[in-house]
Amino acid sequence: MSAVTASGIVLPDLIHPQRTLGGRVFDFSCEVAVMAIINRTPDSFYDRGATFALDAAVASARQAVADGADWVDIGGAKFAPGPAIPINEEIDRVIPVIEGLRGSGAVISVDTFHAEVARAGIAAGAHVVNDTTGVHDPAMAEVVADSNATLVITHSLAKPRMPYPAPRYDDVVAEVAAFLRQRVDLAVAHGVPLERIVIDPGHDLNKNTLHSLELTRRLGEIAAIGLPVLAAVSNKDFIGETLDRERSERVDGSIAAAVVCILQGARIVRMHNVRAAVDAVRMTETILGFRAPAYLRHNMA
Repeated sequence: MSAVTASGIVLPDLIHPQRTLGGRVFDFSCEVAVMAIINRTPDSFYDRGATFALDAAVASARQAVADGADWVDIGGAKFAPGPAIPINEEIDRVIPVIEGLRGSGAVISVDTFHAEVARAGIAAGAHVVNDTTGVHDPAMAEVVADSNATLVITHSLAKPRMPYPAPRYDDVVAEVAAFLRQRVDLAVAHGVPLERIVIDPGHDLNKNTLHSLELTRRLGEIAAIGLPVLAAVSNKDFIGETLDRERSERVDGSIAAAVVCILQGARIVRMHNVRAAVDAVRMTETILGFRAPAYLRHNMA
């Protein structure tokens, strides 16, 4: 079954479209959330450590909320291959930022693949665990199941922080969808209810540019799984390679990719450049008939 918007665009139905996250109620059948990104890492992919200092991280997170972000994702270890970050150090990086955001009204997520970090994040006030390794460790699902938190299950193939050179797929979309269905089943078997699961196809994670473009083009097949889809496309290499743009010059391409994903059913977009992303998302929602314009003056009697 699919839903038809006021614009005539067909979108997949969601099994549990209404979600309560951090005291906020989202209806993902007609709403899109903007997730801001805060990396407390000295070698982060995009900002190269600009928000590594605690004060900078908290200030950036609060500015994102002021700029309209619905959700803030806080990470203390990047996905890319590299030396392991001690768990205690990762906890020390993310917990003060979570605590600094409490009361902001934003949904707070902790970006981690360690169950221990997830447990500490939830205890500190995180509403969501964003696991970019697709529940590589089943203990992650158990931690989430023992809380009221939501779990984001992302497609990736490598072991945490390990290289995966030259990934190959016969049909990347079909294989990503199958992986996500299997990992959702795993999470449910460990006690996480479907109404607390979000899925992410993992653009660029163990994928080349052609794979990520195909996922963007056919994202509706991921949305057809029936769970809210998170599209993490912001400033990624598939955009840079497509447009021949460095990381600092990928904002427009990122917004274009996010909008295409929304038109095919994505309901959370993970973005670095929050104000521009919020405007693009709200405009897209209004075109789809999800919301009314802020006001009407032009050519009104």
